[in-house]
Amino acid sequence: MVKILIVDDHPLVVEGLKSLLADVEEIAVVGTAPNAFDAISFLKNNAVDVAFLDVNLPDINGIDLCKKIKEQFPEVKSLALSTFSERAYVSRMIQNGACGYLIKSSSKEEILDAIRQVQAGGYYMNVNFDQNPTPTNPKSIPFLTRREKEVLNLIAEGLTNPQIADQLFVSVTTVNTHRANLLMKFEVSNTASLIKVAAGLGLV
Repeated sequence: MVKILIVDDHPLVVEGLKSLLADVEEIAVVGTAPNAFDAISFLKNNAVDVAFLDVNLPDINGIDLCKKIKEQFPEVKSLALSTFSERAYVSRMIQNGACGYLIKSSSKEEILDAIRQVQAGGYYMNVNFDQNPTPTNPKSIPFLTRREKEVLNLIAEGLTNPQIADQLFVSVTTVNTHRANLLMKFEVSNTASLIKVAAGLGLV
């Protein structure tokens, strides 16, 4: 059973998510919190697997809350839930330990996909950065660090995150972060799309 905490100060969003997940057998919403203070308090006293974090909270924002959760409750996986799809928000959430980023207009299938993927140790993003595409703008090759290139090639070879971590002598968490950064830089939501785009650009 995947235990969910919803942190959002909009009752409509909270109730909508709760009703959306109510009939899913393997998922249970164990708590809700309207702000970061209540969220931390709840996590101190309750077991939670996945925390949905609104980016725009009334006390401290979801980006800072994400960092606190990562530091104080490393076993809890944070999923950002936001109306914002700006690259800066996504980037900062991932840097602060989020395992995924969902837009509030996400479908039930996307939300369930996200929960299952992060619970299995993966990442999930359904952010479309191309909302204001410039005309005749071919996909440019993003700047990749040396380590990101290594990770990209190993992903293309079909290695799992733990296998990549072993090969590069780094932690699985580090590989997770590189994988999330690659999804963001290539503006894709999953590994299959990442490999397809990278292959199209001649990078793998």
